[in-house]
Amino acid sequence: MNQLQTGPTGKPILIFPASMPRSLDYLEKCKRDGQAVIGSSSLAYDVSKEKYPAWAYLPYVNDPTFNDALQTLIAERNIGGIYTPNPVVWNYLNKVLKKISLDIRLVNTWPMNDELSGYRTAISRAAYVLDNPLSLASMHTPKPALSKLQIASLFRHGNVIPGMCDDAKINALYEIARNSCSGDVVEIGSAFGKSAFILARLSQCYGIGKVLCIDPWKSDFVIQNDNGGLVDNCIDQYDYDEALRVFEMNLLPYSVNDINYLRMPSSEAAQYYKSQRNVQSESFGNTEYTGRIALLHIDGNHSYEAAQADVEAWCTHVLRGGWIIIDDYIWPYGDGPQRVGDEFLRQHQAKIVVSFVMGSALFIQLSAPLQITE
Repeated sequence: MNQLQTGPTGKPILIFPASMPRSLDYLEKCKRDGQAVIGSSSLAYDVSKEKYPAWAYLPYVNDPTFNDALQTLIAERNIGGIYTPNPVVWNYLNKVLKKISLDIRLVNTWPMNDELSGYRTAISRAAYVLDNPLSLASMHTPKPALSKLQIASLFRHGNVIPGMCDDAKINALYEIARNSCSGDVVEIGSAFGKSAFILARLSQCYGIGKVLCIDPWKSDFVIQNDNGGLVDNCIDQYDYDEALRVFEMNLLPYSVNDINYLRMPSSEAAQYYKSQRNVQSESFGNTEYTGRIALLHIDGNHSYEAAQADVEAWCTHVLRGGWIIIDDYIWPYGDGPQRVGDEFLRQHQAKIVVSFVMGSALFIQLSAPLQITE
């Protein structure tokens, strides 16, 4: 493997112990930044050695020879700093480095801060949600609030998944789930599964219904014709087969025969949904749906024509008291979803009991179905 160029410090960073998951994550970051690194381990053979451009052996920190070995390594390899995600090693090095080298410091803070920061943020967000409930003029009596721990787990697990579903939108999805009827939960455009997880978990907590995700996971259907082409210029950067695998990995642990997907364009999936009640996939098995939608999340192609086609194809299946979410109603790259949302509000004003924007999404509750479905 080729030696990395030195980074801003001009000296390599020592990663020790080198095989921990966060060590490998930091290695990848250093590679992206052009920062030179040296991996190190106390194992006679470490399987992660081949991943590093340079390597050194160090004894365990409780070995009497460790301090001398580290000091020699720092001098011989011109080490500029040390990264360790191991709390015991970090605590030891934080003390000993001051004695053996005045110039070398740990480049990361106490590792448990990184490990727990996401959980602490989720607890804080859950407290905010409970202290600031949305007052919706819904036609349903709100179901009881989830506990702080349940809401925190929703944010924590959801935010591990790649995606654009921000905390404000998660908050709104939680509130409309409390004010939802029972029926299928359908999502148009699932990508890596972030919002699909949120919808699935809320549906399970409130007994709404089974989740069906629609996405072709194919570049041909992703072209948005966005203003300036900034979004479309990213299309070739994605591996859509990989995106589907990531989606499956993210959703599979939470499925109890109540989540599935159709890998096809929205228009084809709408025809399937209209005539079929069973969806089958290798990952999730067989799932039976009702054909009536309680929550419809539209987050597919954002061009005006595609968003309009999604609304026309799916909204007639939404039940009385059901919700339609048009994502990216506020979108800096174009106005397709907003134009479609505004047209829907004008056209169906008499059948809308609640509408509001939170985050970047438009939320609409129907007081009556737009059309009787079979």
